Amino acid sequence: MVKLFLNLIIFILFTPFASSVNAYDPSIVANNIYGMGIINHSDLEDVKNLVNVNGGDWGYVTVVITEKDRDIKIWQKFLDDCRKYHLIPIVRVATTFENGSWQIPEINEIDSWVNFFNSLNWVIENRYIVIANEPNHSKEWGGKIDPEGYALYLKTFAERLHNTNKDYFVLNAGFDQSASNSRITMDQKLFMQRMVKAVPNIFTFIDGWSSHSYPNPAFSGSEKAIGRKTIRGYEWELSLVKKNLPVFITETGWIRTIKNEELIAKKLRHAYEEVWSKNKQIVAVTPFILSYTQDPFYEFSWKNKDGSFFPIYNEIQGTNKTTGRPVQKITGEIVFNFINPLIFKGKDQKGFTIVKNTGQAVWNQSESHVINELNNEISVSNTKFNQIEPFNSGLVVYSLNTSEKNKVVDLKLGFYVRGEKIGDVFSGKIITLP
Repeated sequence: MVKLFLNLIIFILFTPFASSVNAYDPSIVANNIYGMGIINHSDLEDVKNLVNVNGGDWGYVTVVITEKDRDIKIWQKFLDDCRKYHLIPIVRVATTFENGSWQIPEINEIDSWVNFFNSLNWVIENRYIVIANEPNHSKEWGGKIDPEGYALYLKTFAERLHNTNKDYFVLNAGFDQSASNSRITMDQKLFMQRMVKAVPNIFTFIDGWSSHSYPNPAFSGSEKAIGRKTIRGYEWELSLVKKNLPVFITETGWIRTIKNEELIAKKLRHAYEEVWSKNKQIVAVTPFILSYTQDPFYEFSWKNKDGSFFPIYNEIQGTNKTTGRPVQKITGEIVFNFINPLIFKGKDQKGFTIVKNTGQAVWNQSESHVINELNNEISVSNTKFNQIEPFNSGLVVYSLNTSEKNKVVDLKLGFYVRGEKIGDVFSGKIITLP
């Protein structure tokens, strides 16, 4: 018994448990699954006009950041624009493209990524990070097929993200479900089996499943097909993972020809309305790609070379959508306040406070109030201020009134945004006068 107990203690102390899902589960809040993949920051407004219409709000956008692109100023502007347009970013990390392939990522670069991500003020609590892209293609991994190397990289990256902030929501690289065993590709099932053999609990380190559920063969399959190599390929993938994970379809879409523009628009609408929207496990669907007006991906682009959109854009824009309610951090500071401690009966008296927004949400007047926490003879109304964006300050003006006179009244005022208390505006005595 003593030996068993000691072995148990050793197991608990030295077994490297993967982080549990500390970020919130996006499937438990109101969620708009519509999204889009982009390569240019300037495309954000077009994405907003696509996914945040017809009842929709807080759709998704997938974007790639390479090692050479890690400029905090540029990417904070991108996140701020996502915040302005109510778009939830899904960020895929990438290395550099050299000699016909994406270079193999190095373990010693992970800390640079983590430091970069930690320097940004994210749009919502969950920070969605996709680790690499289709590693069962050699061109995505320095010309090699290396399931063991990818498993180690994914595990290490996920651990370091989770250890530094609980809000990171880590996703695997989407795989090519149609790849065969060849010199330059590997069957996805075999690739995943070798990942598990190298790191037996590898899929416990991720928080959600990134899927490239394309309608194959030849990106031209039926919208009603099921199983591997279809728009429901994520179901086959999860049967291999043997874990119930939130699904992010970070790439999908039909290849466009002159003859099928209207047809593929109808197919994608069917996929959204009759397949993906009916599966509560699916968090986001971001087709590939909004604007790519040259080879090799022009046939997937939703925007034409002249700047106009193909029919697929207007078709998806016209679908009914959901108003998403993602969780944002509401934090701030009371910088300064002024209130006259003498108040006349029946007359409004102004109070003033300067507040600073240190959270993620933009503060709007309709969602914010100065409240008398003692609920006594002093009433508070007409909280007014201009919109306050994160890391900005603003002047809040409010009105006090009382029906009492010749009385000393305790008063405790708090400033609240979306029901969250930012801080104390005033705490003390007020003298009411006739």
